[in-house]
Amino acid sequence: MLEPQQHSNEGHWQQWLDWASEQGFVWPADQAFDDARARVWDGSEFVALAAARDPATFASLLKTGDFSRSFGADSIAEQLRDALAEVADEEALQQALRRFRRRQMLRIVFRDLAGWATLDETLEDLTALADSCIRESLRLLEQWTRAELGVPQDGHARPQSLLVLGMGKLGARELNLSSDIDLIFAFPSAGRVEGGPRELTAEQFFSRLCQRLVKSLNAKTVDGFVFRVDTRLRPFGDSGPLAMSFDAMEGYYHSQAREWERYAMTKARVVAGEPEARAELEAMLRPFVYRRYLDFGAIASLRNLKVLIDRELRRKGMADNIKLGPGGIREIEFIGQSFQLIRGGREPDLQVRPIQQVLALLGQKGLLEPKTVTELTESYRFLRLTENRLQAWRDEQTHSLPSAPAARERLARSMGYDDWGRFESVLNAHRARVQQHFDAVFADPDEPAHTATSVASLWERAPEPAEATALLQAAGFEDAEAAWQQLLDFRDTADRKGLSNRGVARLGLVMPRLLEEVATCGAADQTLSRVLKVLEAVLGRTAYLDLLAEHPDALHQLVRLSAKSPWFGERTARQPLLLDELLDPRRLFEPLRRANLEQELDQLLSGVDASDLEQRMERLRQFAQGNRLRVAAADVTGAIPLMVVSDYLTEIAEVTTSRSLEITWQDLVERHGGPPGTDQASPGFCVIGYGKVGGIELGYNSDLDLVFLYDEATAGKMTEGPRSVVSEQFYVRLGQRLIHVMTTPTYSGVLYEVDMRLRPDGNKGMIARSLASFADYQAESAWTWEHQALVRARPIAGDQALAERFRQVRAEVLRRRRDPESLREEVRSMRAKMRANLDKTRAGWFDLKQGAGGIADIEFMVQYAVLRWACDHPDLTTWTDNIRLLELLIKQGLLAASVGANLTLAYKALRAAYHRHALQDTAGLVEDTQLGPERQSVIAAWQQLMESSAQ
Repeated sequence: MLEPQQHSNEGHWQQWLDWASEQGFVWPADQAFDDARARVWDGSEFVALAAARDPATFASLLKTGDFSRSFGADSIAEQLRDALAEVADEEALQQALRRFRRRQMLRIVFRDLAGWATLDETLEDLTALADSCIRESLRLLEQWTRAELGVPQDGHARPQSLLVLGMGKLGARELNLSSDIDLIFAFPSAGRVEGGPRELTAEQFFSRLCQRLVKSLNAKTVDGFVFRVDTRLRPFGDSGPLAMSFDAMEGYYHSQAREWERYAMTKARVVAGEPEARAELEAMLRPFVYRRYLDFGAIASLRNLKVLIDRELRRKGMADNIKLGPGGIREIEFIGQSFQLIRGGREPDLQVRPIQQVLALLGQKGLLEPKTVTELTESYRFLRLTENRLQAWRDEQTHSLPSAPAARERLARSMGYDDWGRFESVLNAHRARVQQHFDAVFADPDEPAHTATSVASLWERAPEPAEATALLQAAGFEDAEAAWQQLLDFRDTADRKGLSNRGVARLGLVMPRLLEEVATCGAADQTLSRVLKVLEAVLGRTAYLDLLAEHPDALHQLVRLSAKSPWFGERTARQPLLLDELLDPRRLFEPLRRANLEQELDQLLSGVDASDLEQRMERLRQFAQGNRLRVAAADVTGAIPLMVVSDYLTEIAEVTTSRSLEITWQDLVERHGGPPGTDQASPGFCVIGYGKVGGIELGYNSDLDLVFLYDEATAGKMTEGPRSVVSEQFYVRLGQRLIHVMTTPTYSGVLYEVDMRLRPDGNKGMIARSLASFADYQAESAWTWEHQALVRARPIAGDQALAERFRQVRAEVLRRRRDPESLREEVRSMRAKMRANLDKTRAGWFDLKQGAGGIADIEFMVQYAVLRWACDHPDLTTWTDNIRLLELLIKQGLLAASVGANLTLAYKALRAAYHRHALQDTAGLVEDTQLGPERQSVIAAWQQLMESSAQ
């Protein structure tokens, strides 16, 4: 039996049938259409009425087959342009827009309810309809307003146009069936209107234009409306100007905007405006929305906003609101936005607008479990479809479930369920899942108060000194009085910093947990001092207190790693951005290899404007420091073996050097053009790594010994650019700028210290020289110690063809036949000079690197062996690292197996100790009672290889 409204809708259908009969119009006579039509009429009074009141439009849609056709955005835009082709004034524009909107809405709603369109198609078509109406209306209105008032110009007499920011679902291309469109209007710069009847500012012109645009879309006429327009999201809301210049907007968003305006901007999209101005506006807004650090304050702010929304819903009795209520659409959006706001500045691929794309990315990055992503996506699609079916009924903006039994049954049928009970059961299951995931992400980290006898209570209640020291001593602090004084000093520092109320609250969460963690770490006294230095460094930056408060695991890792090495605390205090690396133990203890390093750095640099050299330099430093911290974390916890630590550290240096060269090349070529026949992939320039980076033995605090070479084929030729220079000068500048990019301090310090003293002629030599002159120098002028250095030299960045030529030159130099006695004497002499100048061994202490039997002795022996025997054993020029060279010397029978094995074991032990001391931030000295057998084996090998006349 039909409900009364169904009777009414069927009556509307009969009205259309009567009209069709009178007009002789033949409609589809097939069961599929009849079934679809019945579903649509059952689910939408809007469609039934529209067909009855405007039967010709409905008939036209049937005749053209538009009901069964999927349109794209370009097609909708083209149809609207055709519909507006003859429009000459605002009244005609308003009428044409409303008729076009009615036709498209009939088609979209029909296809949606009939089941002929997917949810994604419906959302995209609705967005494309709104975009087209805004753009085409603006195009005509701007022409007419200029004809009446003149042309708005900037301070340089250049014409400028209005930009329209679409917010919310419009910005995210997720518009629903009866949505408002939230718009913000902007123009590039303050200026005057020229050529008009009276003097106007650009702001006055654009405000008038905005008023006309809003009226064209929003006004209700006899033909209805196009879209309800809401402009209250603009700066200062209703009290602010309708359109603002970029400068005024930037000032507002970076000094006066509220937190919810950041969330809103995650979905903002420029829907109309000139491309160049659009790019400028987006670049200006991006830093406001996406912070360069991981912004965990976003979680607390979103949590607070949700509390306010829930309170308002309860006040208004709106628990059945599927958008704002518990387990509703807004909670899914908040989950996605929280990760975007936290990580979007560091991971630019998260700066996307549609929530389904955001969820998919979070799954790919491992930030949400695959099951969570699947469930949230399924629930989002179900809730959005329900929302559309609610609004399809009367083309009204509603998000609340109906209370009338008949309306409930109708909604259930439109969703494909036999009755309300079955639909409600599925709906409640989706909302419960969303609520569960929302609570998991936004769980409040506040814990019950600690007992008065726990060490955690020391921060909360500040007891008398005797009680405090007793608690600290019981918790494992050896010097409890000093520890208590450190806490008091830290509290004084925090008070002097003048923290905000939020900062005080977050510190109140962090400190009790920190004290508990420190008390159980096994080195409480030293660890407390190290971690308090980190906290002192971030006291004025609430974002980092938010991070530690919201993620107790990150605090645990900070304490754990600081307990093992002051290196962590010292560097994190200096660069708090490194705290971000503590969030994911999977990443923290699994350093990346070359391919993944390159991918991560490309991603980190992709969100930076190519013209912003300073920010690219800053990102390079963040990348290198973060990855060095991962290596150190894996090192001190034993997650990776010692012998690969240097491999990881060397690859980080190689990747950053390579990207630094690319950045430098791009900047210099833009200014001068490149030498003939070169490009970024083949720049005719190569970076040669010497010393530790060349020998794949880089340490945590190592600088880079570099030499720059270029292809002599370009010599004497001019670069191909606007400010042409001779190629030799170009390559010298390239080397100078590369050093600048790597060594100039930014907010995060330097990338690497660079040492160029190993280049031909040392500090007196050219910064870059041709490979041919380098080869001549090595053959004719180089000292033996320079050939020793060449043993550990290899290309690490730049032109691969030139790198291969360098390898050939290196091999030829190293394979020269030398007089063994003269060679041995020169190597011994150089070692003696180095020990005299650099050895820090003293009473009770041994210098791991320069002391007798230390690292340098092994390196000199290996270099001597390569230079002596490479002429007969060319394989010795294949490798640059000591371990593999020792293996080859044993294999070739050039070192006795026992001697080679002892040197290998000693080298590994000495390097292990050297790494550990680097992580302790102490000089490379150990008590002279340590490593005795290893040192003696090195001394014995030196005597045998370097002192015996039989050699």
